Amino acid sequence: MNARKKNRETKSYIGMALSMLIIGLSFVFVKMALKYASPSDVLAHRFTAAAVCMAAVCAVGRTGIPHISKHQAGQLLLLSVFYPFLFFALQTAGLQYTTASEAGILSAVMPVLTLIAAALLLKEKSTWGQVAGIVVSIGGILYIFYKNGVAVQTESLKGNLFIIACVLANVAYYILGRRINKGFKAADITFFMVLAACVVFNAMALFQHSANGDMGAFLKPLIHGEFVFSVLYLGVLSSLVTSLFSNYALSAIPASQVAAFTNLSPIVTIVGGALILDEQLQTYQIVGGLLVIAGVLATMLFKK
Repeated sequence: MNARKKNRETKSYIGMALSMLIIGLSFVFVKMALKYASPSDVLAHRFTAAAVCMAAVCAVGRTGIPHISKHQAGQLLLLSVFYPFLFFALQTAGLQYTTASEAGILSAVMPVLTLIAAALLLKEKSTWGQVAGIVVSIGGILYIFYKNGVAVQTESLKGNLFIIACVLANVAYYILGRRINKGFKAADITFFMVLAACVVFNAMALFQHSANGDMGAFLKPLIHGEFVFSVLYLGVLSSLVTSLFSNYALSAIPASQVAAFTNLSPIVTIVGGALILDEQLQTYQIVGGLLVIAGVLATMLFKK
C-alpha cells in the first residue's frame, strides 16, 4: 500500500512539473490569440479544441464516456465555477491589459495563498520558514504594484487586478478540489470540466455575436495560422492535459504541495514573453518577481 501511494505521489509530482511548463507558456499564447479575437471568442475556440480532442480520446480509448450521477454533477459544477470558468475568464481578461511576463510573476503568489487557505480550511500545518516565505512573496507583489503606480485608471493595474482575481479562483479550486477529487477519477473530472467549459464559453461568445449582429466574426480568426496554433496549444495542452494532471495530483498529495509547483510557471512565462513576444522587463518587475519566487521556494524548502 505504501509503495502504491509513493508511486501515485511520484506521478503527481512529474505531472505537476510538466503542467507548470505548459501553463507558463500559456500566458504567451493567450496574448498571441488575443491579437485576432475577443476574450470570449478565444475561450470558446480554446475549449472547443479541448472538447474535440477529449472526444477523440474517448472514442479511440477503452474508457468511453464516464457515468456521472446528479449528485456528482452538482459537486463538479461547483468545482468548475472556480476552474475552469472563473480562472480562464479572468486570466484572458487580464492579459488584455498587462504583459505575459508580469502576469506570470503575479501568479507566483498562488502557492502562498494556497498554503494559507489550506492551513485554515484543510488544517494543513505550516512551519515558521513557510510563514516567512509568505511575507516575502506578498512583499514582492506589493512592490510591483507600488512601482507600477496605484492609479486605478492605468491599464496595467487593471490587468494585474484581473490576474490576482484569477489566482484567487485557482486557490479556491485547489482547496475545494482536494476535498472532492478523492471520490472521482481524474479523467472523469476533466471530462466534465472541459465539456461544461466548452458549452458555457461557446454560448457566451455566440450570444455576444448575435447581439452585435456579426455572427460571421466568430469563425473569422480561424483563417490565421498563428491563432489556430495558439488555440490548439491552449485547448489541448494548457486546458485538457494540465486539468488531467492537476485533478490526479489533488487526489494524491496535499493542496499546498500541488500549488507549490507554480514556482516553475513564472520563470517559463518570463522567458517565453521575452523570446516570443519581445516583451521588455522592467527592473522593478525582476526585483519583485525574484522576491515572489524566493518566498514561494521558502514554502517548499522549509516545510519540515
